[in-house]
Amino acid sequence: MGVLEGKVVLVTGGGNGIGKETALLAAREGAKVVVNDLGGSLTGADEGSAGPAETVAQEIRKAGGEAVSNSESVTDMKAVQGMIEQAKDEFGALHSIINPAGILRDGMFHKMSEDDWDSVIDVHLRGTFNVTRAAIELFREKEDGNFVLFTSTSGLIGNIGQANYAAAKMGIVGLSRIVAMEGARKNVRSNVIAPFAWTRMIASIPVKDEAGAERVERMRQGMRADQVAQLAVALCADKANDVSGQIFAVRGNEVVLFDQPRPVKSLARMEGWTPETLLEQAMPAMKANFFDMGASASVFPYDPV
Repeated sequence: MGVLEGKVVLVTGGGNGIGKETALLAAREGAKVVVNDLGGSLTGADEGSAGPAETVAQEIRKAGGEAVSNSESVTDMKAVQGMIEQAKDEFGALHSIINPAGILRDGMFHKMSEDDWDSVIDVHLRGTFNVTRAAIELFREKEDGNFVLFTSTSGLIGNIGQANYAAAKMGIVGLSRIVAMEGARKNVRSNVIAPFAWTRMIASIPVKDEAGAERVERMRQGMRADQVAQLAVALCADKANDVSGQIFAVRGNEVVLFDQPRPVKSLARMEGWTPETLLEQAMPAMKANFFDMGASASVFPYDPV
């Protein structure tokens, strides 16, 4: 028996990359799977296709599993509600939602259009709101439910050229934590993963020099989507019932637990602060604890999803 035996799981973005590998693995681990994918391009600028989701669902069925496909957009609340109903109609329940669906519209912030901002926020942040909001009442009523959401090192650490993506992905971190806090008494869990994996999103990153090409090749060979899927599926298992509100990353065979924003230093002045005393006393005293904006590049050089 697999770790998801008897479970029903909705996987968004399930037609490619991490979503596809997660859907396939969830089925191998015993879950009945609703495979959702709009079937659109990397930028989300086209109407999409039902093909990718159905291809993955067929692969699951051919292997002896149970799966249905869905090609609606996570940006449409009614469509997401329909995904929940499809899971209930087809399989009688829904226990987990894994939500790696996403697009990219990269560009320097001073050149970013409103459309590129809105589109990325809509798919990532609004889409995550939709899938969690559409299922939360069902999960609370059953006192059994689990969300695996996807953040990014673009937000957690930073990545030039992805202001829209970083903003959306940090919003997901905050949303996940509140969902986890509010759901704790009802056995509703939520965690986030920042994945490192070779996907079509990574393949779209421009390579500007030989060092960059070497890093990309190492990622292609050693950081695969199926490695991220292992954690996504594990977080849906009953044995992970005490895991909620956490931020993880997966890089190859390495699983990383991130810390979360907490105070690192404080200063008080009995007579209160003025702009002058803040500049003369507070900022110099705190400067040693400032975070280096450039240090992240050597640790996590590429953003994954």
